[in-house]
Amino acid sequence: MGARTMGLFLTAVALTGCTTADFRAKDQTFGGDVAFLRKHTEVVLLQDRSGDGQVVVLPAMQGRVMTSTAGGGGGNSFGWINRELIASGEILPHMNPFGGEDRFWLGPEGGQFSIFFAKDVPFDLDHWQTPAPIDTEPFKLTSKSQDTATLRKTMKLVNYSGTAFDVQVDRQVRVLDRERALEHLGVSVGSSVKMVAFESNNRMTNVGSERWRKQTGLLSIWILGMFNPSPQTTVVIPFNTGPESQLGPVVNDAYFGKVPASRLMAKDGVLFFSGDGQFRSKIGLSPERARDVAGSYDAAGKVLTIVQYNKPHGVSDYVNSMWELQDEPYRGDVINAYNDGPPEPGAKPLGPFYELETSSPAAALAPGQSIVHTHRTFHLVGSEAELDPIARTLLGVTIAEITSALP
Repeated sequence: MGARTMGLFLTAVALTGCTTADFRAKDQTFGGDVAFLRKHTEVVLLQDRSGDGQVVVLPAMQGRVMTSTAGGGGGNSFGWINRELIASGEILPHMNPFGGEDRFWLGPEGGQFSIFFAKDVPFDLDHWQTPAPIDTEPFKLTSKSQDTATLRKTMKLVNYSGTAFDVQVDRQVRVLDRERALEHLGVSVGSSVKMVAFESNNRMTNVGSERWRKQTGLLSIWILGMFNPSPQTTVVIPFNTGPESQLGPVVNDAYFGKVPASRLMAKDGVLFFSGDGQFRSKIGLSPERARDVAGSYDAAGKVLTIVQYNKPHGVSDYVNSMWELQDEPYRGDVINAYNDGPPEPGAKPLGPFYELETSSPAAALAPGQSIVHTHRTFHLVGSEAELDPIARTLLGVTIAEITSALP
């Protein structure tokens, strides 16, 4: 979530005249969420061979994965869904926060190469506008099987500096069978651990006649996942250790003001960040610090979530989304995490939810060239003893270290 989007998110709640609590379904299962979504839009339901791992893809909402489950129709639903906005039928100005645990965006959000601001307008909420192709326009469903959906969208974008981009996006969402998921994770998982795993392969192609150049602005693929929080959810992000003189700051925690030490801690190459949905805050990691994995653990639901993405080695140019004319437009973050919460004391949060986000490098593409960003999500449900070796292998910490990291 962008650093200044919260005010617009709250506008969404005000315009619908409802709060999130008003729309919390009595049926909190995955099947309940599917039934709700089918009342309002086309639903593409994918599943693995077991039938327990299921994923909902919504073509009309940019092919996003709205939610998933490891337990079939009666299982828990992992993605956050903005039921009040979807049920209202409203199309809001500026941005429509429908939710979803894998949604497609493009960057940069701010700066002289922003695609969210028209040429020469101020960097403020009144002039901020999410491009319609990644906000309200549908993607075309081009094929579907039991476990895979492919979608396409062609769009024309113009950045703050006046550079035009002709873009084709090809997005494939695939549910991974357990064997394939474990190959990607590189760990063994007991048969009693429930799992759902899926990936989005996102290809962006320059279908125009001009090369995209750093001097006039580049685009990047930005995948954002919004998940249901709990009071005992902790985001866990391993990072590359080393002196700041060589690698820069460990974390950027200034998006909404510095994050209190009780909610963010760095220890032995791992960041711990609260995902309780009770305090609005955001962090980001640079390409020098970020690795190719992040995750979270919900101690209340015994859910370990892992996110992987294809981070290329030695690449440092990532778009900068700060809302200002930038001295370093290609010094942006690679991994971000966001925690929702009240925008001010006594106010209601939008969700609540928390986010895990990954971005591709800035794409300097010649006509016909493409860049591909792959983002994988794994939810594993089991006992602490079963999940502990998985957390140690993938995140570098034990479940006990995660649950005790923050006060």
